[in-house]
Parts: sequence; C-alpha cells; structure tokens
Amino acid sequence: MAHRRIIVQEIVSLDGFVADASGGLDFFEVVSDYSEVNQENLAIMETVDTLLLGAKTYQLFVDFWPTAEDEPVADVVNSTPKIVFSSTLGGAPWGRFDPARVVAGDPVEHVRRMQQESGGDVMVWGSISLVQSLLAAGLVDELQLRVLPIMLSSGRRLISEDSGEHRMALLQATPFSSGILALRYAVGQSA
Repeated sequence: MAHRRIIVQEIVSLDGFVADASGGLDFFEVVSDYSEVNQENLAIMETVDTLLLGAKTYQLFVDFWPTAEDEPVADVVNSTPKIVFSSTLGGAPWGRFDPARVVAGDPVEHVRRMQQESGGDVMVWGSISLVQSLLAAGLVDELQLRVLPIMLSSGRRLISEDSGEHRMALLQATPFSSGILALRYAVGQSA
C-alpha cells in the first residue's frame, strides 16, 4: 500500500526566511499579484484531502480564510478538512465551515500513523515548528517553496539546526511574472 504523501509549502524570502525579525509576514506584500501561485495551488489541492496546521498558523488562517470570499483558493482552503496540532486549544472553529480537529499529542506520531492510512495527500502550510519536527523525523515527501523577490537578512528560518541534512531532487522550477519563483523538491532523494 502506498503511503499518503506529506507536502510542505512555504513562502520564503530569497535568503530563506519565513518570517521577519519580529515574527511578522509583512514581507509577503513585496508581491501584489499572487494569481499564478493561486492557480498552481488550485491544481495541487486536487490531490490533497487534509491540511495540517500548528496553533499559530491556525490563528492567522482562521482570522482570514473563512471570510476571504474574493480569494480564488478560499473555497478549497475552507472546505478541506483540517487538523490543528496544539496542546492549548480546546477547539478550532472555522467560521461557518466545519471546525478543524485539534490533536494534542505528538504530531510526529500522528503524521506517521496518517501516512499509513488510505487517503489523499496531506498539505502543511506555514506551521514552522511543525514542519521542522516533520523534517527532522524524515516524514516530509515534498517541499514546495514560493520564493519572494526580497532579502530580509534576519528573521525566522524555515530550517532549524535540528532539522538534519536532507538531500533534495528538483521536481519543478517555475518563475512567475510577479517575481515569485515556485520550487518543488522531492525530499530525501538525490537528483
């Protein structure tokens, strides 16, 4: 039986930061047109049946997506079942949509079990601590980066010192007219 693929997708600066020095995401605004990224995400999400989020990303997402009616990917984000890993949240409502399921246990063990179940791909957006844990455990199958045309020089990096070494095989590199470079890598494989 084939296992469910774990896909991580992150927006990063050219120098590898996922948040600025204050933890903010204002640098995302360096690009005003995400339409090509949205179209690509709509295609990618056709194989995804579960979204995984950490508690902080859940808070950011739930404040935006349930009411983001003008966003092309809003319907898919809002309708896809979600799991939020948190030891502090008692629930994870999602506006007028089905709530996310909260899992308080070890995310690595939960994802390991999910990989053995039948189902579609599993997508992780943001959720840096979760991503770092999954990478360190060797559970990420594909890493998708949306590289923005900006360098921050400092901030929070996607990869921590504990993430370990991971060989990557480039699956696709797509430059968008907005200046975003979309990269897809198979994790744990050599070119």
